[in-house]
Amino acid sequence: MRRNLLRAAGVFAVAVVLAGCGEAGSSGTEAPASVAAGGGAGCAPVAGDALVVLTDDKQLQNTDNVIPAINKKAATPELIAALDKVSAALDTSKLIDLNKAVDIDRKSSKAAAQEFATANNVTAGITKGAGGNITVGAADFSESATLGELYGIALTAAGYTVKVQQIGNRELYEPALEKGDIQVVPEYAATLAYFLAGKVEGKDAKDPSSPDLNTTVTNLKALGDKSGLAFGQASTAQDQNAFATTQAFADKYGLKTLSDLASKCSGTATVLGGPAECPQRPKCQQGLVETYGFQAGTFTTLDAGGPLTKTGLKQGTISVGLVFSSDGALAAG
Repeated sequence: MRRNLLRAAGVFAVAVVLAGCGEAGSSGTEAPASVAAGGGAGCAPVAGDALVVLTDDKQLQNTDNVIPAINKKAATPELIAALDKVSAALDTSKLIDLNKAVDIDRKSSKAAAQEFATANNVTAGITKGAGGNITVGAADFSESATLGELYGIALTAAGYTVKVQQIGNRELYEPALEKGDIQVVPEYAATLAYFLAGKVEGKDAKDPSSPDLNTTVTNLKALGDKSGLAFGQASTAQDQNAFATTQAFADKYGLKTLSDLASKCSGTATVLGGPAECPQRPKCQQGLVETYGFQAGTFTTLDAGGPLTKTGLKQGTISVGLVFSSDGALAAG
């Protein structure tokens, strides 16, 4: 499956990537008294095949919206306008469907991107510029590869000769982008801002990301100016930490938001699943406790939005689990 960039950003960004959870017990054990003391019976797991993300109504997570990152020397108005067509066509639901096409239905990233571009008229109205050679870089997970192919389709319509190249993690492709060895990369606003802050300002840099997209992008552009990078329009599509339950669980307990989860399901029967780091991370269980007052009865160590967590949800061994908001497994039907 894909590898979210929150977990592929290098040493400085590891804290953001794993910025995942709060205090709880080890795998299969009861949470410490400080966590489980919320009282109440909680909500026992409910098995089911359909998964649903609970709305982050208090904005615990930062704005990891998909955004094109561009080498500043290559950032012509025509190139940016073509990439902005992709951003305008994307939202989180469509990104989920794209990931489903590749990760579950086993289509190639190129085929999935072409189908999306056709269905959403991505190339309509794109103005051809002077052209030239453009290399679009992508990270080593399927979502990034598919987004790279989408950028390639838009840039080809703008008259460029395009090569899409999967490179690896951010530690590899970001320096190549700065140097101009590649010209465009699909990125994630909050995580890239955090990564660039570490490079530009050092280990004591403050986190420039925010639950407010405009704030995140403003800070990202300021850091980009110092790094030789420019940016297109941020899409509304987000790939970030999220908390999912089965649809059957949400229906049984009447849950739509994380506030609902906290008010109705804090207690001993509720089982939270996620990576081992989750209990200590401010975007995972720690954040659920501090932002929402959610108290799980038990924490089970699984993985970071991977097959163990999704299987645990579907089989009814955990009540709620950490996933990524654009996971193809969240597609309806």
